[in-house]
Amino acid sequence: MTIPRTTGWQVYRRLIAYSLSYWHYLALAAVGLVISAATQPFFAWGLKPLLDKAIIQRDPDTILWLPVGILALFLLRGAAMFLSGYYIGMIGRQVTKTLRNQVFNQLLRMPVSFFENTQSGKLLAYVSYYIDQVANASIRGMTTLVQDSVTILGLLGLMLWYSWQLTLGILVVVPLIALIVVYATRRLRRLSHKVQDSVGDVTQIANEMIRGYKVVRIFNGEPYEERRFGAANEQNIELHMKRMVTELLSTPLVQFMVAVALAAIVFMATRESTLEALSPGTFISFIMAMILMLTPIRNLTQLNAQLQTAIAAGEGIFELLDSPTEADTGKQTLTQCRGEVLFHNVSFRYPNTDKWVLRDINLRVNPGEKIALVGKSGSGKTTLVNLLPRFYDVQQGEILLDGVRLTELSLYNLRSHIAYVGQDVVLFNDSVRNNIAYGAMQGIDDAQLRAAAEAAFALEFIEKLPQGFDTLIGDNGVMLSGGQRQRLSIARAILSNAPVLILDEATSALDTESERHIQAALDNLLSNRTTFMIAHRLSTIENADRILVMQDGEIIESGKHGELLALNGQYARLHTLQFHDET
Repeated sequence: MTIPRTTGWQVYRRLIAYSLSYWHYLALAAVGLVISAATQPFFAWGLKPLLDKAIIQRDPDTILWLPVGILALFLLRGAAMFLSGYYIGMIGRQVTKTLRNQVFNQLLRMPVSFFENTQSGKLLAYVSYYIDQVANASIRGMTTLVQDSVTILGLLGLMLWYSWQLTLGILVVVPLIALIVVYATRRLRRLSHKVQDSVGDVTQIANEMIRGYKVVRIFNGEPYEERRFGAANEQNIELHMKRMVTELLSTPLVQFMVAVALAAIVFMATRESTLEALSPGTFISFIMAMILMLTPIRNLTQLNAQLQTAIAAGEGIFELLDSPTEADTGKQTLTQCRGEVLFHNVSFRYPNTDKWVLRDINLRVNPGEKIALVGKSGSGKTTLVNLLPRFYDVQQGEILLDGVRLTELSLYNLRSHIAYVGQDVVLFNDSVRNNIAYGAMQGIDDAQLRAAAEAAFALEFIEKLPQGFDTLIGDNGVMLSGGQRQRLSIARAILSNAPVLILDEATSALDTESERHIQAALDNLLSNRTTFMIAHRLSTIENADRILVMQDGEIIESGKHGELLALNGQYARLHTLQFHDET
């Protein structure tokens, strides 16, 4: 992801735009904030009649209305605070929901290379930690900014009305406060970025431990994982402490600067010449206004830390949202796909690398033909089939499906004609039904669902589950055995009835009996599908229409099983080695 670095104001302005979409609620919240803030100067002003008229002059009217006024003031303040708090909270939750949906939807459309180059822990942090930081900090910041700014302005206005000469003394420390805030802003923003990166590291390690708990236990990796997680957690704590120290130091420094100004004002206000010009009530009201300003000034100083947290998180989120998604420029659709595939002078290398993984591949696959790909690890087999659903685009040459370039087909239409079963089975924490009839197949009738399960030899164990097809299978099918999980993924591919099928070690997790049954089922049921089979166990692809032997990104041999054995080349050597290993 490479977008130009934005300023803090640009990021925050973009964050505020999410809140402004709920402007009618925001207006109600702002009214509540302003009313709540206005009660502070009114409270300070009330001290003047309390002292001058109620206490010194014993004015009966003042004695009568002042207690009622105080009760009304605090009742109004309570209602205003509830009004603003409710709508601000509601807006915050709506912004969180909107951002979370946008980030998740963006992740759904990011290219494969993004997931291969980004830690899963960081991706989880985007959806959870980053968004919470953005929504909470930005909404709290807006509340503080409006309420405390209005409070300070109201108190300053009251003080200016009483004595503009004394009030101007506060402005002397403004440049010093500005310097402190600027320094703290830069440091807090830098530390906030580091904190968020460290949260991604902590999440990543925890996620790996949860996914690989069996490996951790078998290889006694608990002490190593404890140290690894402890180090990442300690780093996170250290960064949090640095950010907290910066925040805690900047706030009292600003308050001390204000206190210096207030001390000078108090000193000047207590001079005899000043006291003669101010009544006791006016003097107390003036001092109270200064004291009441300390809290909103402190809040505004702490607001800086909150805003930098929101801005740092917002930068990460907007960087993701602004990143290019999968290129989907194709406009054509195939309504009836026969499954003819043509690779014409195809060469490919992964982004940001110089090594060609595939070199000058020319291959025509007829509809319904079964193609097996064999070769050593790294020979390019998986890369070749990954080009079919356009997980990557070729740099040279072209690939055609039924005579149409893949880049001219919409991604949705292209992938609707392809089914995939990989060696790493992916199941979802959902029912058996929804794992087989996944995505566009949802809502398919039970007869077709059962037929697909039976074809994959999965019906027998599904019917023994507590709720049958409606049984929840847990995270990645943890409630099932490896062979059962693999058979569900095969049932999913069978149900899709796609004309092109990719099998990447599809029977690797099955026992011998299940593998024999499924292999027979695949031979019968997939006879009309164009099938690409990647296999290391050569016994599983002996009946393929054509076997392609790959080496260093090139097809070096092509033919049927018997023909390649007679050729006595690379395939024959692989077969001999595997035969001796099995015996």
